[in-house]
Amino acid sequence: MTDGLGTYPYFRLNLEQQGKRAKELLKAARGGSAEALARFRSHPPRLAEAQFLIARELRFDNWPALKRHVATMRAERERMEAAAHRKGEQSAAALDADARTLHIRCGSDLRAPLRVAGFQGEFYEHSYPYLIGPVREGAGAIEQRARFLAERHEHDVGPSLNYDSLVASLTRDEQRLHDSADYQRVVIWSEFDVYDQLVLLRLLGHYAAHRRPPLIELVNVGAFPGGVRFIGLGQLPPEALRLLWLQRQPVSTAQLSLGLAGWKALASDDPRALTALMRGGTADLPLLAPALHRHLRELPALENGLGFTQQMTLARLADGPRSLFRLLGYLNYFVDPLPGQGDSQMCDRVLPMAEVHTPLFTREPGVDLDGRVRAPWTDVLTITEAGRTVLRHELDFQSLQPPSRWVGGVQIGARHPDWRWDEAHQQSALGR
Repeated sequence: MTDGLGTYPYFRLNLEQQGKRAKELLKAARGGSAEALARFRSHPPRLAEAQFLIARELRFDNWPALKRHVATMRAERERMEAAAHRKGEQSAAALDADARTLHIRCGSDLRAPLRVAGFQGEFYEHSYPYLIGPVREGAGAIEQRARFLAERHEHDVGPSLNYDSLVASLTRDEQRLHDSADYQRVVIWSEFDVYDQLVLLRLLGHYAAHRRPPLIELVNVGAFPGGVRFIGLGQLPPEALRLLWLQRQPVSTAQLSLGLAGWKALASDDPRALTALMRGGTADLPLLAPALHRHLRELPALENGLGFTQQMTLARLADGPRSLFRLLGYLNYFVDPLPGQGDSQMCDRVLPMAEVHTPLFTREPGVDLDGRVRAPWTDVLTITEAGRTVLRHELDFQSLQPPSRWVGGVQIGARHPDWRWDEAHQQSALGR
């Protein structure tokens, strides 16, 4: 399906190879393959339709669109490689050389690719997990976030990052955000998933309320054509970042206002304001409303007290035991309507289902393909009868008093208001 170039085979498409796939599909259909024939409308099957089907499979409107994309990607890659050979001219030729630029991303995945793509601006990683961590504002907020990270995610941050070092790191992070106003241009690189969209709320909310740079630009991506499901900018080759750079847009006053309203709603311990924002559609940031919907579904469901990730996980385990690592891949690439959650979110949401007096699944040590034990990722999870009972809506998970967790600014637990999500009516409400 791909050309096998470099480390980005699924998004560096080869036109010759895709043409070969179209001919193979046509050959199968003309040979009587029921599966292949079912894809065609033309009888007898024609090459033009086979090419159309391959293009649609790769998320293009048609075959000419696929050809244009491949040609454009190739041209950008050639420009990128030519610039790399002219080392003495790199600075002047950088795509962002016209202004002192800071690139902001919610992770480190684009730090190196942006350099390779031909950008020279500085890079700032703003990666606090607002979707699973407390997002309260005011005095003590940084300390609260550091305590959460230190206590709940040792397997992510490592032993060298204790509470004190986390406070220092988060404090530096906040100062970097304030200092970003000194740049001539700030570019925010974001995608459609909940993690990115909530970080985007934080950034826009900050700039709406504080000093900001002369120019803020946004790359906000909902899709990209390729051979596998698009779940994030980190999948893309450097030349794709050059294409997205051409599509960036200046952040508007309306977007800043929406960001501030969204941030205040996210930081609230009452999810109804965020629900109202989601239901309003967020026209100025179209990718935001679906992300808020996906985020709010992590509230305990009205029917059985499970968050949406917990529900999807148990449903998969009902088909047979799985490792946590395989579950994460399965959800992201096949099941989750809005994929993108990472390791820490998966652990935060799934593992507590085994930390109650009546566990919903059991955990047994397992190994990866190389025979290594890498708990908790290689642990094999097996659903229990209690888990099946919860899936049948015959038992409410919250009645088992699971460990406290956060959904943005809402804390879920025995000593906190019993906020629930009603998916049928797409609204949040206090439980009965």
